[in-house]
Amino acid sequence: MPDIVLTTLNAKYIHPAFGLRYLRANLGDLRPRAALVEFDLRPRPLEIVERLLALEPKLVGFGVYIWNVAPLTEVVALLKRLRPEVGVVLGGPEVSHETESQRIVAMADVVIAGEADLAFAGLCREWLAGNRPAARVLRAAPPEFGDLALPYAEYSNEDIAHRVIYVEASRGCPFSCEFCLSSLDTTVRHVPLARLLGELQRLLDRGARQLKFVDRTFNLDLDRARALFAFCRDAWQPGRLFHFEVIPDRLPQVLREIVASMPPGAFQFEVGIQSFNPEVCARVRRRQDVAALEDNLRFLRTGTGVHVHADLILGLPGESLASMASGFDRLVRLRPQEIQVGMLKRLRGTAISRHDDAWAMVYSPHPPYELLQNKLLDFPTLQRLRRFARYWDLVANSGNFLETVLLLWSDPHSPLPASVPAATAAASGGPDAPVPRADSSLAPPIPEAGSPFWAFLRWSDWLYGQVCRTDSIALDNLAERLVKYLTTVLGRSPDAVARLLWGDYQRVGRRDPPGFLRPLLAPDQPATAHSLSHSHPQPPPHPSPGQKRQARHISRS
Repeated sequence: MPDIVLTTLNAKYIHPAFGLRYLRANLGDLRPRAALVEFDLRPRPLEIVERLLALEPKLVGFGVYIWNVAPLTEVVALLKRLRPEVGVVLGGPEVSHETESQRIVAMADVVIAGEADLAFAGLCREWLAGNRPAARVLRAAPPEFGDLALPYAEYSNEDIAHRVIYVEASRGCPFSCEFCLSSLDTTVRHVPLARLLGELQRLLDRGARQLKFVDRTFNLDLDRARALFAFCRDAWQPGRLFHFEVIPDRLPQVLREIVASMPPGAFQFEVGIQSFNPEVCARVRRRQDVAALEDNLRFLRTGTGVHVHADLILGLPGESLASMASGFDRLVRLRPQEIQVGMLKRLRGTAISRHDDAWAMVYSPHPPYELLQNKLLDFPTLQRLRRFARYWDLVANSGNFLETVLLLWSDPHSPLPASVPAATAAASGGPDAPVPRADSSLAPPIPEAGSPFWAFLRWSDWLYGQVCRTDSIALDNLAERLVKYLTTVLGRSPDAVARLLWGDYQRVGRRDPPGFLRPLLAPDQPATAHSLSHSHPQPPPHPSPGQKRQARHISRS
């Protein structure tokens, strides 16, 4: 039985605990006495405690994050009630700040705040020798990579076969965006390049298919980024995916040439836009060159096969609904394959809280601490925007409705307008028009070439009025509602809607149209090949773990 158990609750099975693997790799002579036991969010706390106690550990280390702190609080309470003699050590970003106010901290024996890669090993040695630390909270200094054992041998064969493999080339971020935890560590530390490349090659030799770099600013150092991009280019094989979080306004020609040489689906870039409003960005200390950002996104979408995942934040202090709508429409016109619309969160330790009084920011006291209302956005409006974000993910981001979704705001066979005229925005329920509630029957019709934001918000309101929920909506049910909305509310041609939706179904591998669609299709339509299939590349035959959504987007440039 192990003396030390390292455990956490991952958001999903496919996401392994990278930090715990660092801890085990750096235990030195204690490593054989430590076990790694991972869960996702499905098991009940009592079941988790049963499994942990069956190992008869002396010390249990928990990785605590914003997505698992609530259930882990229950786990720790049960464990200490049943076996108070078992030591409980907490680490992770959620317990590294504001520790005095957290119930889970009060029940633990020790909390290691900061990067615990080396500090955990020292604590374990003392604990197992019978020495308890005098302080409950230990603050760990950021280690240098030269002092660390890298964790990649800790990935099991099952991890390699079925999970996303997290890797890192650096830690820290030089920027000071107030909503981000990375702004608390402005010193960037790099893994020695030769050492990292050797580890990456060993992962690929073992069969790893999806490497996700967790660096917050991957392309900050251009020479290192070029070397790593070149490594990925040379190592690429069908079915491999390399994911990077890149600074969107920093993609010079030396990087563009390598990126353009990659086949479709080989690279995924996560780009944090957050806001296009310069005053809002300045207020939260976010620096970005919007002109360069837009130029780079156009290049990625027209000159490469990169899958682009772009982020926007709703509710930043001082950003109005009209400003968010304008920024969203601007991003839609740049055509990233996915737009993640996220609500502002007050992460523990970040400086975003300094705006609370001036902008009447009210956050949920429960994880993930999302904004509930502020000076410009009331609670009902933010609830509508939460539904908007969820439905956007289901409809637009999913890749299931690549062509059909465009009917919500434009003619799918014509380019989106360069700008939305004021009359169009107003007719769409735009910034100068009253905001309709979800049950409103007075919302004006959406013109064919309207604002994506206002058009999708109206669809979101209508859909919620129909289903009264944002999850557990079956794909065929969602598709049927979309057809109903497009044909009865927007007055689209049933034939055109059915043709595009059937093409979308075929693109994702469906061979038979659902029952609700059959009456709308021409007699020979189900037997015809999708009209776009000959003019666009097809998804890779063996997508990486978690790559199915990306693969659906490959067939539309």
